Amino acid sequence: MSPFKGIALKLCSVILFVVMSSLIKAASDAVPPGQAVFFRSLFAIPVILTWLAVRGDLRTGLRVTSPMGHFWRGFVGTAAMGLMFAGLGLLPLPEVTALGYTAPLLTVVFAAMFLDERVGLFRIGAVALGLVGVLIVLAPRLSTLTGETVQTTQAVGAVMVLMGATCAALAQIYIRKLVATEQTSAIVFYFSATSTLLSLLTIPFGWTIPGGTETVYLILAGLIGGIAQIFLTSAYRFADASVVAPFDYASMLFALAIGYVIFDEVPTGPMLLGAVLVIAAGIIIILRERHLGLKRGQARALRTPQG
Repeated sequence: MSPFKGIALKLCSVILFVVMSSLIKAASDAVPPGQAVFFRSLFAIPVILTWLAVRGDLRTGLRVTSPMGHFWRGFVGTAAMGLMFAGLGLLPLPEVTALGYTAPLLTVVFAAMFLDERVGLFRIGAVALGLVGVLIVLAPRLSTLTGETVQTTQAVGAVMVLMGATCAALAQIYIRKLVATEQTSAIVFYFSATSTLLSLLTIPFGWTIPGGTETVYLILAGLIGGIAQIFLTSAYRFADASVVAPFDYASMLFALAIGYVIFDEVPTGPMLLGAVLVIAAGIIIILRERHLGLKRGQARALRTPQG
């Protein structure tokens, strides 16, 4: 284990994912979300295959034992991606990032509902704190549902991002099931393959022929997304999840910087306050998971051979 290397890889993945989102946002006026999903997924595949070939895992790393598990993970993951991309075209980048932090909070709730995981009052309180933050971010948007067209569009964008975060949380539940029988490389590859195919179903809803600049943006988004996924996967090989997971929230800093410099987006007070509460809740949950993991490890160490 090399915690510093794991943290460095995690930060690299965070930066690249924000850059990827920025490229999708820059192309959002020219292409619909489903088409953006296609480019993002298709051009990630050669990056992932190259990574597997370099590691020598190309033959064994793509074997599966649960094809339908991969399909359903891909289905909800594709829905999450499409909804997030739609939100990027309607909302400031930092706001989409803040609302996206809802996903790990909902994962705790869904894990209790679908995986029978025990969730104590401590984590329930953290989830509640995070949801208060989400409401603070959403409130100004939802209050404009009956306002001007632009304001209504932004409100719809906020709802889309929140739905995307919900789908992302469901995808995490499927991943937790898949890791019991599937290799990480297979989960990563078949998600990209499934989302590429599913995105083709959106062709009747208005795909366009993007200009040269937008095409470059979309191809780069796919390549960068694939590299970011590899960095993310590698980070967890060098450090425990509880060590690297909090650095997910560094994405807000990069989103704020890119949003301000590239898209001329100035964050609002409610958005920043809500983001702080959601980030605090997420870090509390991560620290609690680490504490519970240490306690479980100590309990196993104290057991006799007979259990």
